[in-house]
Amino acid sequence: MRKFIRRLVCATARLGVEERAASAVEFALILPAFVALLFAAFQVAVFLFAQQVLQNAANEAGRLFMTGQGQSDTQAAFKTQICNNYLPSILFNCNSLVVVAQTYTSFAAASTSMPALYNNGQPVTNWAYTPGTPGQIMVVQLIYPWSVVTGPLGFSLASAGMPKNTSEMMGVTAFRIEPY
Repeated sequence: MRKFIRRLVCATARLGVEERAASAVEFALILPAFVALLFAAFQVAVFLFAQQVLQNAANEAGRLFMTGQGQSDTQAAFKTQICNNYLPSILFNCNSLVVVAQTYTSFAAASTSMPALYNNGQPVTNWAYTPGTPGQIMVVQLIYPWSVVTGPLGFSLASAGMPKNTSEMMGVTAFRIEPY
């Protein structure tokens, strides 16, 4: 029995100072959190990049209305023009893009809040489109349902009120239409 205990104590002592597999064990413990952090950082970076592209497209869309170049287009034609000229197809599916254009009497009355894409779980399909006339205040909104993936540790950018794994992003611009 003494020999057994002595061997057990010696083996335990050797195990305490053994370092050959320590790095592998530490790596295995840290790996899930590291992968989740990398995944989250990548997804946030792509989301923010796409948001900036959408905002730039909204600015360009507003410029078209502000200078009188977009007033004669229908909503579908204007949406196609925005998609073809300002939104890269690798990031955006133009069938999902929503274009809202509204006129107001003053900047104080203008609403730039994000409209809901879904009402009681059903997609909204009717959107305001009122190209303004010179001197009017106009707000142009480009809304896009962005697909997101839930990360390894439950990280998600999904928005409340949207279908699962979807986030709503919007580019908006407000301006006074110039005389043309």
